[in-house]
Amino acid sequence: MLSVRTPAVSEEKPYNVVRPASDALLDRAIALLVFVGCLSYLCIFLRFSSLEPDEGIVLQGATRVLAGQVPYRDFFSFYTPGSFYLVAGLFRVFGNSFAVARTSLAVAGALCSMITYLLARRVCSRWISVLSAVLAAAVGTAFRFLVLHNYYSTLFACLAVLAAVRFFERRTSGWAFAVSSCTALTFLVEQSKGGCLGLGLLTGFLLLRKFLGRLPLRAFAAGLIWPFLITFAYFAARHATVQMVSDWLWPLHHYTAANHVPYGWQDWSDEKREIIFGTGPMVARIAKVIAVSPELIVPVLPLVAVALLFYWSTRFRRNPDNQGEAGYYVIMCSALAGLLLSIVMVRSDILHFLYLAPLWYVVLAWILGAQAKNRLLLRSRPVMILYVATAFGVLGFAMLLGTTGAHHRLETRRGIVLTSDGDTVIPYLQAHSTEGDAILVYPYLPLYNYLTATRSPAPLDFFQPGMNTTEQAQEIVSALRSDRAKGVLFEPAFAEKIGESWPETPVSAVVTDPVADYIVRNFRVCQVLRSPDDWQFEYMVRKDTQCR
Repeated sequence: MLSVRTPAVSEEKPYNVVRPASDALLDRAIALLVFVGCLSYLCIFLRFSSLEPDEGIVLQGATRVLAGQVPYRDFFSFYTPGSFYLVAGLFRVFGNSFAVARTSLAVAGALCSMITYLLARRVCSRWISVLSAVLAAAVGTAFRFLVLHNYYSTLFACLAVLAAVRFFERRTSGWAFAVSSCTALTFLVEQSKGGCLGLGLLTGFLLLRKFLGRLPLRAFAAGLIWPFLITFAYFAARHATVQMVSDWLWPLHHYTAANHVPYGWQDWSDEKREIIFGTGPMVARIAKVIAVSPELIVPVLPLVAVALLFYWSTRFRRNPDNQGEAGYYVIMCSALAGLLLSIVMVRSDILHFLYLAPLWYVVLAWILGAQAKNRLLLRSRPVMILYVATAFGVLGFAMLLGTTGAHHRLETRRGIVLTSDGDTVIPYLQAHSTEGDAILVYPYLPLYNYLTATRSPAPLDFFQPGMNTTEQAQEIVSALRSDRAKGVLFEPAFAEKIGESWPETPVSAVVTDPVADYIVRNFRVCQVLRSPDDWQFEYMVRKDTQCR
């Protein structure tokens, strides 16, 4: 199993030995360079978009907040409000544009990579720590570079874990306050991640309670309470507290039913599987398998952390003199086990694992660089390092090529967007609407609303069959009946995606779609449009209205 080396050189001193000031200063300088380097790399992706459906959810929510709407009261969301208000605040200061939102994502990813370095460096060499930090950006944040609540919550989770390690090292009230504050803020961006992270950290502190002594409970409580006091006071003043709590709990009853997938689900279509495994010469197939293999490896890393939690908890009880290294691993692995629980509870596909890549890659650094007593592991490390550099590098390079090769330029009302292929939806919508017009994008691509500066006529910005309820479908129908929609952008073939992305969706939810039925009966097609991924959309207006 993993433990910490105690060689003679200062770079690899034991965990519980204070390093010279020169070493600490060098590590801070490298951490800053990691931040700058990862930020520069992620900025390459700022304007590229494949126009994925999920990205518009936070962007439209933040735009609604800027317009004076209140989440839960004026529009539906089962997210906690943190990401909406964070992005809305950035829009208020820097302007409501796609580039501003994407820049915030790049900064969050670079900060996470810096934290990956600082956490791994405590038990690994500098170059292994830098490698894991770079991978966190190149095959983590960049893997799905979209403005989502997941990345902001991951940043606060990384800060919470780093603060927990610092509290273990320093035992001060300030770090205790920071641990609970960052955990609470994680919850207020994504409730499942924050709640399970708090459970994991609590487990770690309980396992170390004899060593930690009397905990500064007031500092922990103060850090945990203040974000919730502000949140509840804000929504109480806007008469939305009851609805807010109800919407926070909404996923417990509705989300998992349609979003449950097997552990490590890849979300590959049959066509993609055939391209990877069934076409080309054998050498090419092997190369493709190596290129996608990191997607199979990443879900294993949290399981390694869980195994290490049991190992180091036992080591800590048997050898209390080895408190420094054991305590570090117990704190880290407890937090990671809690975060794994949040994925398993919500949706355990590869994307949700990669949202937390900055923390999983700390475990990868342990495997590649922390001291091991297992001879097989020691002997295999050169091969593993070569594999990681090759496979993860190839995957990251493939994503980079896809971005730098995008030459289709879209002029949108939210700024320039680059795509890999042409898009006819945005030019058409902008030619046939003005800013603020109500256009229903159904069922699921609110990014089109955001980029064209239009809005949904309903209190929902998207609709997922099998997850959203029939009552919410009727809310959309009511909005259409009230003549609030200037037009509808309808994707009639959306049901074909459901089997690949949401395989547990009840068949009845696909067969019975009151919104689609209402649209087909009362609207007529003006133009057939296509997205860069060749998804077909129909722009429709009421049958008693002329196409213009």
